[in-house]
Amino acid sequence: MRTKPIFCVFAGIVLLFSYCSPHSEYGRINGFALGTTYAVTFKMPEGASPSFTQTVQTALDGCFDQVNNSLSIYNNHSLISRLNNNLTVNTDSLFNIVFRRSVEINLLTGGAFDISAGPLFDAWGFGEHDRIPVTQAQIEEIKKQTGMHLFNLKDGVISKTHPKATLSMNAIAKGFTSDLAGHRLDSLGIPDYLVEIGGEIVCKGVNPQGQSWRIGIDSPVDGNNSPGKDLQTVLTLTSGKGLATSGNYRNYYMENGKKYAHIIDPVTGFPVQHSLLSVTVIASDCMTADAYATALMVMGLEKSKTFLSLHPELGAFLIYDHNGSFETFVTDNIAASVIRQ
Repeated sequence: MRTKPIFCVFAGIVLLFSYCSPHSEYGRINGFALGTTYAVTFKMPEGASPSFTQTVQTALDGCFDQVNNSLSIYNNHSLISRLNNNLTVNTDSLFNIVFRRSVEINLLTGGAFDISAGPLFDAWGFGEHDRIPVTQAQIEEIKKQTGMHLFNLKDGVISKTHPKATLSMNAIAKGFTSDLAGHRLDSLGIPDYLVEIGGEIVCKGVNPQGQSWRIGIDSPVDGNNSPGKDLQTVLTLTSGKGLATSGNYRNYYMENGKKYAHIIDPVTGFPVQHSLLSVTVIASDCMTADAYATALMVMGLEKSKTFLSLHPELGAFLIYDHNGSFETFVTDNIAASVIRQ
């Protein structure tokens, strides 16, 4: 599983639409928050005042502050940082929502999604600390302080059975923040919008051209750090859905001719070695899409296909390596949304 630092890794997607249209009632806000970029495109409600864009900005800033103060491990004063440092056991509503969903997806994926696996990422050089050479024995020792079975949340109080056990919401929190921002736009009466935070997307209604929102999925070329430069496909995203992408082509290192990517299997404790390069998931909400995109990257191609066949509520677009060429797999329930491949 990969823990995406809150929130500083771009997913492999790019928004596709033009502003050269008669629909000038759409506004756009973009900037930098929570360690990543964000972009919000929205239709002005009927009768909105000239200051409405500032109202939207204020609502988004409040959303970002709330998430930062609850879920960011890079904020030393956040709730999750205090929990990790054993300074409190009391939680808040945001933490409770994300924690409970993380537990559910952890169980459904057989441990492929695990928000307690941060120490393993540190060991392999994909966390806050420099990489150190690790052995199987060291990994087994680290795994004693990982696993969702070490945590219990009841009545707003969390307990853990290992004092060094920690949590990181990095692999689910960007999606959750996109959902939360969407709810804030709903409360302002905005009929059509697209929220993108660090590559995780939630949308409602239609784009400025009156069409379904279009999302470009980047080709998983190693080192492709320019979203939109080299597209693998273009998808349309249905109103009310969330989309997230995870891949192994932007954060990796080579050692002795071997590639080590930031996709760590929490069960084995080692970086995965398989042909799956990129996973895009479409779900009923972005938090769910975010978590499953990470989990499927851990599972690999064949296990992902099997899992998706058992979970028709999820749509997925997978890109994998086949004898040096990129091949794709798309679930039947979103095949019609693929408009270029």
